[in-house]
Amino acid sequence: MIEYENLAKANQKFFEEYEQDFKDTLQNGWFILGSKVERFERSFAEYCGAKFCIGVASGLDALMLSLHACHFQPGDEILVPSNTYIATILSIFQCQLTPVLVEPDIRTYNMDPSKLEAHITSRTRAIMLVHLYGKSCDMDPILAIAKRHNVRIIEDCAQAHGAMYKGNMVGGFGEYGAFSFYPTKNLGCLGDGGAILVQTPEKAETLRKLRNYGSNKKYYNDVVGFNSRLDEVQAGFLSIKLKHLDEINTHKRKLAQLYHEGLKSDFIKPAIHKDYYDVYHIFNVRHERRDELKEHLLRNEIKTDIHYPVPPHAQQAMQGLIKGGPFPISEKIHRTTLSLPISFFHTEQDIEQVIEIANKF
Repeated sequence: MIEYENLAKANQKFFEEYEQDFKDTLQNGWFILGSKVERFERSFAEYCGAKFCIGVASGLDALMLSLHACHFQPGDEILVPSNTYIATILSIFQCQLTPVLVEPDIRTYNMDPSKLEAHITSRTRAIMLVHLYGKSCDMDPILAIAKRHNVRIIEDCAQAHGAMYKGNMVGGFGEYGAFSFYPTKNLGCLGDGGAILVQTPEKAETLRKLRNYGSNKKYYNDVVGFNSRLDEVQAGFLSIKLKHLDEINTHKRKLAQLYHEGLKSDFIKPAIHKDYYDVYHIFNVRHERRDELKEHLLRNEIKTDIHYPVPPHAQQAMQGLIKGGPFPISEKIHRTTLSLPISFFHTEQDIEQVIEIANKF
């Protein structure tokens, strides 16, 4: 059986370092906002080319705190891709703001710049773009539109650790770059975790207060804040794994190249372009007979996943909340997409076997 994901196998290379680091944390006795969080924040900011990194409890919190730091008013509109993972849209609702769904480019699955301006109104305050599946958005036209209409940019980088656009890392194009360290991510911890990248000390100070009850001095609260802190244990694990992130991304890119070269033309494969350095958190193909393809692979002992089977606007939780539509491009993607195995633990032989069996469909 070729598994879609196995987090024990994906992290096995780091077990010895994890165990030693965890033992150090236990013996140290400091578990919240200590030296290990500070060390990881410095290292991740440096890796991404940002001035500051603020560790938080999850990717959703990273988006929510970024929105809170902008001081938008209830009902203000935030443009967001119609095919994103639900967390992106939940962060907007949790801040009492209004998501406005913009259809993606069918080739890249990212927000289509040519569709943005038609959705901008006098209430539009920000574009919350998503670098989906490990591919950067088309940043030049998006930045130009944001500047022309004086709207802010918040990047959802939850799936794009190390992804680049024209040589620049994602997370630094907008005012805020929000990351998730959920265990399945290329840079995943062993629990929940997240971070926000910013470029000014003022924004960093605001976010540090927001994540810690509105306080930067114990028992003194300057603003209404939250409890959203990356803990020392996970920060220690992340510092270890960050040293290997380029190796992880390179390995996944090599497996993706095998898919690109080996899968027959029946499958719609991810678009590739020299301006984009894709890190393939997910390698998805599209096929009109997706469900039959998934079953064919499973019968042949290959597990796959679907990211995602239901578009956000069709989720039960969103009924009566999402305005606009229809969203035919999003619906087509969600109806036809299938994610193939591409974990750090997979070998080239695994992928060649997947290709061989998929091509028999």
